[in-house]
Amino acid sequence: MGAGPAGIYAADLLDKSTAEVSVDLFERLPAPFGLIRYGVAPDHPRIKGIVTALHKVLDKPNIRLLGNIDYGTDIKLDELRQFYDAVIFATGAMSDRALDIPGIDLPGSYGAADFVSWYDGHPDVPRTWPLEARGVAVLGVGNVALDVARILAKTADELLPTDIPANVYEGLKASPVTDVHVFGRRGPAQAKFTPMELRELDHSPNVEVIVNPEDIEFDEGSVAALRASKQIDMVVKTLQEWAIRDQGDRPKRLHLHFFHSPAEILGGDRVTGLRTERTELTGDGNVRGTGEFHDWDVQAVYRAVGYLSSPLPEIPFDNRTGTVPNRAGRVLDIDEAQMPGVYVTGWIKRGPVGLIGHTKGDAAETVECLLADAESLTPPKQDDILGFLEERGVPYTTWDGWARLDAHERALGEPHGRARVKVVAREEMVRVSRD
Repeated sequence: MGAGPAGIYAADLLDKSTAEVSVDLFERLPAPFGLIRYGVAPDHPRIKGIVTALHKVLDKPNIRLLGNIDYGTDIKLDELRQFYDAVIFATGAMSDRALDIPGIDLPGSYGAADFVSWYDGHPDVPRTWPLEARGVAVLGVGNVALDVARILAKTADELLPTDIPANVYEGLKASPVTDVHVFGRRGPAQAKFTPMELRELDHSPNVEVIVNPEDIEFDEGSVAALRASKQIDMVVKTLQEWAIRDQGDRPKRLHLHFFHSPAEILGGDRVTGLRTERTELTGDGNVRGTGEFHDWDVQAVYRAVGYLSSPLPEIPFDNRTGTVPNRAGRVLDIDEAQMPGVYVTGWIKRGPVGLIGHTKGDAAETVECLLADAESLTPPKQDDILGFLEERGVPYTTWDGWARLDAHERALGEPHGRARVKVVAREEMVRVSRD
């Protein structure tokens, strides 16, 4: 269940195994590729190139895509067991992790995941987004935080060559934002973004990236982290270079702040500011509050403090970790006994950490367990899943349907010199896919 990278990698490994297998990839959305299509910023064509490799997997004759099917509504676990020896859940994480500070529920306070879904044209979110703020705060120093900050700071015309839908372009074009502030609770050596993602901030001719020299500070734990990781060292060197350079005159400003912990979102009827507490290093790379507070003039706050998976019907769920309880991918029931024939992989298995490529290791472990269990699995009693879906009236989409939708989106972009224009409405996606 799930035709994003995690599910597709698992299908590929099953197909490459010595076992005789056929794999059906169920997807809730009408189109495949999950996070690649609906979680990666539109100005990341390099990352979206992963689709080429995933495309080759879905082209395989023993792997079949069945899209626009909602697990728990269109088909249930007991019904899946009638058609398959085993079920792997690879449903990812699309919700925002909570942040418990005063004012978090004020109008103007948003989850980054919701904003990402909007600018990526997810069919199940509203078509409009309230872009009314001149000053914006982004809480978090991971790659998602940088994506959100970059999309907010760039001009809409810079993003026009990408696949953003018309409603996203119009929304960003009307945005009055001049300053975007990104806040990290700890220091530069503890930032979670990658060097490439960081450097991309400075590529826009319209966005000035600003780092306060006072935020370039290290303790013994920070120095140890720098020595242990080439990636952290590259991030810190970039930040140091930006901190000492002269500020330019680009029309928009993107500020990177370290040692600022969000304490309160200010406002009555809506967001009017953000209060942070200055922190200091404690010697081991961690920080403590100093009791010194700063108020920032912002009218919107985006929390990018992590994604969270959603519970699945009939499947145990650990709300604390946001994962399905499992042992090496084998799903465990409330008594910690293995649920026969039920497995997980990807973020629903281990939590929303790591890059897309890390899901390959998850998939390998899960598939290895599934194959080891093969002789004990209950054989399916039915084989006509398409007949079942048609009888139930489910307007499912297929790999051939994706080819039609893909060609349609490319044709929409061609007159404008764009690679594609993404179709947003689910009904239109299904219609084009099934015509």
